[in-house]
Amino acid sequence: MTLDGTNTWVLLEPGSSEAVVLDPGEEDEPHLRAVLDHVEARGARVALTLLTHRHHDHAAGAPRFAALTGAPTRAVGAGHDDLADGDVVTVGGLELRVVATPGHTADSVSFALPADHALLTGDTVLGRGTTVVAHPDGELGAYLDSLDRLAALTGDGGATTILPGHGPRVPDAAAMVAFYRVHRQERLEQVRQALADGAATEEDPVEGVLRRVYAEVPREVWPAARMSVRAQLDHLGVAWTPRG
Repeated sequence: MTLDGTNTWVLLEPGSSEAVVLDPGEEDEPHLRAVLDHVEARGARVALTLLTHRHHDHAAGAPRFAALTGAPTRAVGAGHDDLADGDVVTVGGLELRVVATPGHTADSVSFALPADHALLTGDTVLGRGTTVVAHPDGELGAYLDSLDRLAALTGDGGATTILPGHGPRVPDAAAMVAFYRVHRQERLEQVRQALADGAATEEDPVEGVLRRVYAEVPREVWPAARMSVRAQLDHLGVAWTPRG
């Protein structure tokens, strides 16, 4: 589900001694120290840690990383120095703009890096494949709106590159966001068809849709697909009962 693992991004303006670390990852001491060593090898210190959202694979190591670096951590909610849409974060000459992109989770944010025409998208857009709408915290309507926002930012010579939370760098941001938007609409149409084909009348519509729409998806990622199905059914106003 994390592809090659979770990406930790180190952002440093040329010639600056102050770095921003985005998503330090899990509470994995060797990884956290490797990130710190990477920064220090460039004659810099970690001045700020940012989180794209609170899932453990992105954020669980943040308290330990703060202890190692002495740097503050900023995120959306959860007692942090809250980030809000449109905020501009400036560290050592580096400028990042906060773009609220809820949907994968309620607290998901992306960051625009104007100097590199790049977007750091966390789990909103991945380097390959598609992401999950993590119901019940995630919400499909919000996610579709967030994709619209990213589409606006990647059009007309805006952000050209995506630096995702998982997977490789995306060199054609506009094409990837367009793919995500089409994919979500196609999935919704497939869910509607599955409901029309009988899933709506089954005892568990979630499982009925899952079997019909995600049959080609490896079973090991069905738990993630199941969350997306629940979000899709909520979006379509279809009643279902949680299992267990």
